[in-house]
Amino acid sequence: MQEHLERYIEALIFSAELPIKLGEIVACLESAFSDSFSKKQVQLAIEGLMARYQEEQYSFELLEIAEGYQFLTKSNYYDLIGIYLKQKSKKKLSRSALETLAIIAYQQPVSKSEMERVRGVSCDYAVQKLLEKELIEIKGRSTDPGRPLLYGVSSKFMEHFGLASMKELPKLKEFKLPDNAIGEAEKLI
Repeated sequence: MQEHLERYIEALIFSAELPIKLGEIVACLESAFSDSFSKKQVQLAIEGLMARYQEEQYSFELLEIAEGYQFLTKSNYYDLIGIYLKQKSKKKLSRSALETLAIIAYQQPVSKSEMERVRGVSCDYAVQKLLEKELIEIKGRSTDPGRPLLYGVSSKFMEHFGLASMKELPKLKEFKLPDNAIGEAEKLI
């Protein structure tokens, strides 16, 4: 079994729809083979797979993403995959949904009233669409009067934007205002 560990791990990661966590891989292997596996042992096998798929002959690679592991297409093929996804995709997020998603990502956990204060308009529809697309999730309730729901980004958000952690989000100061902007930008944080 030990000599084929990489193949079993490779099959698990390949078949998982979402990034699969190290602990999930270990638990699955232990359950399947009634044997114990250390996280270090599995991690070394994963690192071997990651090195293998860095070779030029492969159009995909194994990456650590959203606290798990997933096979993704290499950047050389992004244009081709982009065309395919554009043809396949029928609906994109509206500008209001993207604005709402940005507020949630940078200020999470955040209530709807806080989002609306930043945007200046109702966010009900945008929040509903983001929940349907599973890009955000309810993180709990605020201690404010009425105990409003608090929203944050989901693991699907992390996966979709290729983030291993929220620390990889660009800092707000990295965004440049257009040269023709009038007035000062409102501080989000």
